[in-house]
Amino acid sequence: MSTLSFDLETVIDTLADKGWVVIPHALSGEITANLRAACLDVWQQGLFHEAATGRGDGQARRSEIRADSVLWLDKVAALPAVQAYNAAMDDIMHGVNRGLYLGLAELESHFAVYPEGAFYKKHLDRFKDDDARTLTTVFYLNEGWPQDAGGQIRLYLDADCHEFIDVEPEAGTLVLFLSDRFWHEVLPARQQRLSVTGWYRRRGGSVPW
Repeated sequence: MSTLSFDLETVIDTLADKGWVVIPHALSGEITANLRAACLDVWQQGLFHEAATGRGDGQARRSEIRADSVLWLDKVAALPAVQAYNAAMDDIMHGVNRGLYLGLAELESHFAVYPEGAFYKKHLDRFKDDDARTLTTVFYLNEGWPQDAGGQIRLYLDADCHEFIDVEPEAGTLVLFLSDRFWHEVLPARQQRLSVTGWYRRRGGSVPW
């Protein structure tokens, strides 16, 4: 039985039309709560590292661009909460492949923790020398996020970055968008912000870590 709490065909139609979609309450409350607890547990264990920009020899920590810390889910793949999340995301991947023929083969993803004041400046998710990243995923874990707490993802909808939407990082909300098409940023968070960020990848290219 599917763990998805939404109509996948409608989501596929929206992706085909717009290239992006925002899905509130995308997974069950139990999966979301368990994933949040797992994220906080491994954070308290000190397993995260400061996020970097770029890849390979050009990878570097640049706090003026991003100030979050991350833990790749493959490092904690045995956790039941992570297994449940990956199973749900596999269901999405297979459905998108059936509907849009994107050739998605795998999902790379990490927990992301933004401490108070952290942000991520405007960027694209597709590397210049690697076109494997195809569809970006952001799943939020923040219960009862206050409206004045910032931390929204700002998704720019046009090439000139004049038109945009801001998505509140409320627990259970899933954002999907084409990685090579949409510039986006994370606005400064006024309290700790938790998410799982990932990328569905085509076969080929090199894994950027």
